[in-house]
Amino acid sequence: MKRLASVAAIAGLAALGVAAVPHDANAWVRFGVVVPPVVIGPAYVPPPVYVAPPVAYAPQPYYYAPPPRRVWVPPHWNGPYWVPGHWS
Repeated sequence: MKRLASVAAIAGLAALGVAAVPHDANAWVRFGVVVPPVVIGPAYVPPPVYVAPPVAYAPQPYYYAPPPRRVWVPPHWNGPYWVPGHWS
C-alpha cells in the first residue's frame, strides 16, 4: 500500500510539473490531458497604467437660441367642431 501511495504521489507531482511548464495561454490540451492555462508570477503581467485626470474641466459652451416663432393657425373644421383662428 505504501508503494502504491508513493507511486501515485510521484505521478501527481510529475503531472503538476508538466502542467506548470510555461506555454501559450490558449493551450487547454496538453499531452492529451485537458489542463487550464497556467500563468506564473507577475513577470508576465504588465504593470497597470494610471492616467492622471485632466487639470480643469471646461464648461459646455452656451447656445442662446431665439424663442420659437409663433404661427397663426387659420380657422378650420376639426371633425364636427369649428376651431377659430389662433396663435400656436
